Amino acid sequence: MGLIIQKYGGTSVGSVERIQAVAQRVKNTVLQGNSVVVVVSAMGKSTDALVQLAQSISAHPCRREMDMLLSTGEQVSISLLSMALQEIGQAAISLTGAQVGIVTEPEHTRARILEIATDRLERHLKEGKVVVVAGFQGTSNKLDLEVTTLGRGGSDTSAVALAAALKADCCEIYTDVPGVLTTDPRLVPEAQLLAEITCEEMLELASLGANVLHPRAVEIAHNYGVQMVVRSSWTDAPGTRIVSTLEQPDVLQNLELGRPVAAVHYDLSQAKIALLRVADHPGVAAELFGELAHQNLDVDLIIQSIHEGDSNDIAFTVAQNRCNQAEAVATAFGPMLSSLAQVKSSEILPSEVLVEPQVAKVSIVGAGIIGRPQIAAQMFKTLSNLGINLQMISTSEVNVSCTIAATDCQRATRALCEVFEVNCSALNRLSHQNLPPVRGVALDLHQAALAIRNVPDRPGMAAHIFETLAAHSISVDMIIQSQRSRPIGSTITRDIAFTVAAIDLDLAQTLLEEIAQTLEHGEVTADLAIAKISIVGMGMVGHPGVAARMFAALAQEQINIQMITTSEIRVSCVVVAEQGVAALQAVHSAFGLGELDQAGERSVP
Repeated sequence: MGLIIQKYGGTSVGSVERIQAVAQRVKNTVLQGNSVVVVVSAMGKSTDALVQLAQSISAHPCRREMDMLLSTGEQVSISLLSMALQEIGQAAISLTGAQVGIVTEPEHTRARILEIATDRLERHLKEGKVVVVAGFQGTSNKLDLEVTTLGRGGSDTSAVALAAALKADCCEIYTDVPGVLTTDPRLVPEAQLLAEITCEEMLELASLGANVLHPRAVEIAHNYGVQMVVRSSWTDAPGTRIVSTLEQPDVLQNLELGRPVAAVHYDLSQAKIALLRVADHPGVAAELFGELAHQNLDVDLIIQSIHEGDSNDIAFTVAQNRCNQAEAVATAFGPMLSSLAQVKSSEILPSEVLVEPQVAKVSIVGAGIIGRPQIAAQMFKTLSNLGINLQMISTSEVNVSCTIAATDCQRATRALCEVFEVNCSALNRLSHQNLPPVRGVALDLHQAALAIRNVPDRPGMAAHIFETLAAHSISVDMIIQSQRSRPIGSTITRDIAFTVAAIDLDLAQTLLEEIAQTLEHGEVTADLAIAKISIVGMGMVGHPGVAARMFAALAQEQINIQMITTSEIRVSCVVVAEQGVAALQAVHSAFGLGELDQAGERSVP
């Protein structure tokens, strides 16, 4: 006999008929010998209707009262589903978040869960009842019982948190899609269902815009060893398993507010190659990294900064023992890549290759980095306090990496471990040869690019910029510091570019312009017409040429790459917004993701 948590979204309980169908599915699960807790969302579009109702009363409704209002939607669903279960002979009881004992931080409309009191739940389960719980809500403390809501995707978060607290055997997420697909099937009809995906891969895809699961739910599953399945509520198909390799801890405290950083890693075995003033032209990155792949050179970090005129910079890291070979490739390609720029410009722009035969890569890793902009800022601040300058910055949803001088590595890791209260270890780049290098492709059309030029190249500048943004709860995605230095008087400067959610653009630009005013030659640029295309896969490690294949697919469609960043399991490129869908389709096809076998897995090409 197992304990199963089932979550049903709004479309799954959008009508009386659908509620009755869910009730029958729940009863069938009980008849198979399981205890069941069901978490449900508000019916259909009822939350949207409540929001519109509030806005008809007030243009800026109080966040506390919005929580009081929106929490009622789930109460309708739980009572109706409990009635439907009782009608078919299954004992059931409905409980609100307060009745369950879901305690959150005192933050209205976007609270995080601190703890869940399971006594009442366990008592009703022992009585043979199905417990139907209102998702998306809790209370800020046990005395005042202030109603709070968890924000977008809150019912997913409620379900996985309950699974963690109850040490459930599985958390089943029922939705209107068959599971996790290789990409958005509305844009790529050939998208295929994955039979299984890791929590790390799902975290990246969820944060990149895949709407199957909310990142916070996957974060909890990853941190607490919750096994999940995403399935369709319309069929009996098995769906997609989301696998966590961590064990469930004995005690859950500050469930969503635990340590956001799990570890600090360092790597002293890398060298950095930078090509300055290469042509800003489709195919440049594809040519360069295609040849590196041909030479069987496994590239780790890749960054391409924003263009300056008709050229930009590309930098990457390789293993130290392959540095000379990588330098030879870059040197051979330099003149050809810069000559392309001369087609558009009368000015001769000779390329330049810079080599650092030993650099240190220092990384903070953890599922809790998602949605917490202060974490990266705190890392940069810690390093700047030590007088350590950042050479390259690479970010993903679960990782922030910086390359620094090798001589600074020990000081940097020691300080980061103290700040984040974790241990450090040498990075072990495990090769997942048995996994496909790319599991999914994501397109994000809701980001904007910002850049501040001529930032003094000294410790603390990146920390200052990103601390300012974090103080206003602005999350930053891609961060790129240009490799090209620019002397202005006696000051060496560089450009820093990054992406933010489009809705944060105006505030972020205002903050950046305030910072620029304190710099003698600072200039801020913004671009809302961008798209971010990303590939994700645990199998990238140990498979040279994955990034090159992505770049080649874009070049074949004459799609120019404006920015590039990578992590161990993700490569992201910024392109012009109007080419976003074409980019998604080209990259999805390039990796054969529309050709999964019957088991839902793709063999490594």
